Amino acid sequence: MTMLTVRQMRYFEALADALHFGRAAHRLNITQPALSGQIAQMEADFAVRLFERRPSGVVLTPEGDAIRQRIRRIMGEIRDLEAMAGRREGLTGQLRLGVIASVAPYLLPELLPRASTCFPGLDLGLKENVTERLLADLSAGSLDCALVALPVTDPSFRIVELVDDPFYLAVPSADAARIASPVRPQALVNERLILLEEGHCMRDQALAVCKIVETRDLASLGATSLATLLRMVAGGLGVTLAPLLALATEGRNGGIDFLPFHAPQPMRRLALAYRASSGREPGFAALGACIAGVLADEQARSLHYVDSGERL
Repeated sequence: MTMLTVRQMRYFEALADALHFGRAAHRLNITQPALSGQIAQMEADFAVRLFERRPSGVVLTPEGDAIRQRIRRIMGEIRDLEAMAGRREGLTGQLRLGVIASVAPYLLPELLPRASTCFPGLDLGLKENVTERLLADLSAGSLDCALVALPVTDPSFRIVELVDDPFYLAVPSADAARIASPVRPQALVNERLILLEEGHCMRDQALAVCKIVETRDLASLGATSLATLLRMVAGGLGVTLAPLLALATEGRNGGIDFLPFHAPQPMRRLALAYRASSGREPGFAALGACIAGVLADEQARSLHYVDSGERL
């Protein structure tokens, strides 16, 4: 068996992500025959088929999937080494940022232009997902950092704390008068609490805040996004927790009132996580400061919305 090259691993990673020779070749800026040749050489060296060819593209074989996990870790370490070599140049080059779904819609529209100004040499790639999936991708090397809600307990990650994001109770406007404000969590025991689907950290946070051991079947009322969840509230289907970050954006369609909780106000703490081995600590600190500024601005807009009753 010949030695596996970094080039082959890059090509394999691109094809495993795109699952199409043409798209992967375009992403790599090479010809499709060149990509096909390198993948064929890898399959000959491993003596197994790594991809199943189909008219619409390719799928990984079980052997290919097992190899992908290792190649992702190796390529993550290689990118970390490359970042260490160039860290004196500041935050430049490709950086893949993951963002939890309950933050992405309220952060990214403002972050992208601000990051372009603050880090003109940065090629920022984005991925939205739930915390568990983002941290798995971060560990595997397919993400460089991820914006998540604490806690993050894996000691292989380092954390840049960003902002505290208080929770409010989102209620149908027609029902707001009957719920005493500020809200005490025990007052919600008899309310119909609707939640994000399982896998979203905000689901667990909501249940913890409301001190409810959930026995009802909420599957039919679950939602995959906070925006959908809050439209369900506006439709009178129940109440839910909403982070301050989202209030101004999600309140503009009307039908919802946001009530503060009694002190101590429940909240989540947002943070930027990255691998301890990355060697990009100064760059991630600078990126974290940029993100924290955007989050704080959006929270200030939401506070103005709640305090003034403004309807955007």
